[in-house]
Amino acid sequence: MANVNDLLEGHVALDIQCLDRIYLNGYVPTLQVSGQVVSFMTRHLGYRIPSPAILEKIGTSFRRSVNSFSEINHVPLIRFGKEDRKIDVMRRYLAAQAKTGRSGVAAIGVAQEYQNVFASTQRQGTNGIPCFGFHKADRRVTCFYFYLWDTDFGPAFVKVCAYFRIRPRSGSMATSGPSARP
Repeated sequence: MANVNDLLEGHVALDIQCLDRIYLNGYVPTLQVSGQVVSFMTRHLGYRIPSPAILEKIGTSFRRSVNSFSEINHVPLIRFGKEDRKIDVMRRYLAAQAKTGRSGVAAIGVAQEYQNVFASTQRQGTNGIPCFGFHKADRRVTCFYFYLWDTDFGPAFVKVCAYFRIRPRSGSMATSGPSARP
């Protein structure tokens, strides 16, 4: 029977970049190239046509879920400004959570940041049906920072990006972009 170390062997790397922080970058290894994204949409999700609208729908659902979680659990949702130092903004929320004596989500920060994501282009197929190409590009995306207080560990945060960009070649299709994000 495999244990956790066996499962993670060759899939996890620890990169320590400074003494007071540890960054653990999680990713899905089978979604690193465009063909794998197409396979994810068709084989895994079961769609016949690999459209970026599928991923936009997933991203929108995630953003709504974060907003619902924030409202239901009375967790502050804080929008970071361009020049804000995130930890300075969140320090008071972490302190308030620490005072409760319980582990929990102290606040959720929202920022627009550049990330390397899959973008798409639309073109007309030879049969007249639109088809999409997927490629990596740097785009401004919505990032959620879940700031946590743990009674044993102390402060921490988990960063999750939720975004997919549609970039059509013609002006006939609307482009989704950061301005449409929460």
